[in-house]
Amino acid sequence: MPWDTIKLNDGNKVPSIAFGTWKRGNGQESVDLVDLALSTGFDHIDTAQAYRNEREAGIAIRESGLKRDEIFVTTKYSGYDGLDVSTAIRNSLENLGLTYVDLYLIHHPSLAKPDIPTAWKEFEKLKEDGHAKSIGVSNFSVADLTILINSAKVVPAVNQIMVQPYVWAKTAPIVEFGNKHSIFTEAYSPLYSLTSQPGGPVDAPVNLIAARLQVTPEQVLLAWAREKVAGGIVITSTTKKERMEGYLNAGDILLTAADVQAIDAAGALGSKSLPRKVAERAGTLVAVWLGLYGLMAWSGLALEY
Repeated sequence: MPWDTIKLNDGNKVPSIAFGTWKRGNGQESVDLVDLALSTGFDHIDTAQAYRNEREAGIAIRESGLKRDEIFVTTKYSGYDGLDVSTAIRNSLENLGLTYVDLYLIHHPSLAKPDIPTAWKEFEKLKEDGHAKSIGVSNFSVADLTILINSAKVVPAVNQIMVQPYVWAKTAPIVEFGNKHSIFTEAYSPLYSLTSQPGGPVDAPVNLIAARLQVTPEQVLLAWAREKVAGGIVITSTTKKERMEGYLNAGDILLTAADVQAIDAAGALGSKSLPRKVAERAGTLVAVWLGLYGLMAWSGLALEY
């Protein structure tokens, strides 16, 4: 199926593939890349305070010539400079040059201060005031989500988490829990096994499937991620126009059940045989790096999901 829009639990609609600005830096190069993504066909831009390129994304959005309702914009509360939630969203809107964002996320549960229920009430107020049409979370575990929904008036629309074969065994319960509570999963880093762990067990089935379907391995993994999040949202990124086109075309790729199972099995094998940091990455990396940002006073380093 193509990358259609999907309806969230609050009735709002979101494009099911997004161009992520993590690692895209800032300055004119970042503006040009977001502009290229929009002109190529992406209509969902994912950024965050911590990526330090909200302003650049906003410039590209305004210069695109597209109407506001033709672009879906996601940003995240990353605890930037110790700002409280209400101040942070105002800063993000100013940086983006927008009056609202389509989706606003808590970047990591460690940022929910003083606790998840209290922080979520602030997010509910942002939605009520119209600063964000939809609200959600990122990197939340089943335990985190349970705390949240037990006190929430508004169930989070999405949970943005790492979805790639080498961590799927740990990710699957989170996706399943979200599905039970109408919380869509947004899959980030779906290409991780190719870009950061080449040579692992996943390469073989992915390459075989790609050859059979006459597509690229990256397209196969994007199609796999879409299957694993049950028609949810996939976030990806690149600096090359031809790859952007390929990622968009991946929406037409139909994997068989056997294809998905082969990748799953290779991912499970790899989670045991590859370095331990691969299996642990999804659950710990954001918290550690966000902490480093605070200590280093935002020295200009790029935050990794």
